[in-house]
Amino acid sequence: MLHLAIVDDHAIVRAGFREMLATETDLHIVFEAATGEDALARVADTGCDLLLLDLSLPGQSGVDVLRTLRRRGDSTRVLVLTGFPEDRYAVAMIRLGADGYLCKNCERDELVQAIRTIAQGRRYLSARTAELLAGEIAGDGSGAAHEQLSERELQVFLRLAHGESVSAIADALHLSIKTVSTYRSRVLEKLDVTSNAELATYAIRHGLIVA
Repeated sequence: MLHLAIVDDHAIVRAGFREMLATETDLHIVFEAATGEDALARVADTGCDLLLLDLSLPGQSGVDVLRTLRRRGDSTRVLVLTGFPEDRYAVAMIRLGADGYLCKNCERDELVQAIRTIAQGRRYLSARTAELLAGEIAGDGSGAAHEQLSERELQVFLRLAHGESVSAIADALHLSIKTVSTYRSRVLEKLDVTSNAELATYAIRHGLIVA
């Protein structure tokens, strides 16, 4: 029996995934969570084999959840299941430690295949994700600037783009204000922008957040 968990802030989406997997008798959903904080607490308390993780969550984002799990050495496998297409986040999430990346509009058979592939200890890469990773390895230079951000820089960037202050980010990520300010400066330089407003514009233009 493979124990799954669904982390998504929309109840109707969670219900849809439950229905998609209902006929797979060896897949058991042990819990659902609507926030990143709840997901981390439930993983610690209840545990699961594989987490189906959305990126857009209230409070701690899916990026935060994935980074926290990997930082604390948690063996839970993670399939990022999000509304953002592969071009936006797939490479960054795989680099951060995700075991697979799928868009929410995937077919049921592909979702089941991804779950079973990851359960076997392998990573699931869609054709597009594999293409993006190959391009990165080849160094073809076709990637967007945000794809070159470190995992922590990406966390800070997305929070800034959502309008969070440096002090709020410092509290949320348990960092000093000085450290967050340093990450902010690096992000501004790497994305070639000069303000938080331009960061938000960049994020919207590249489909990393919804306006």
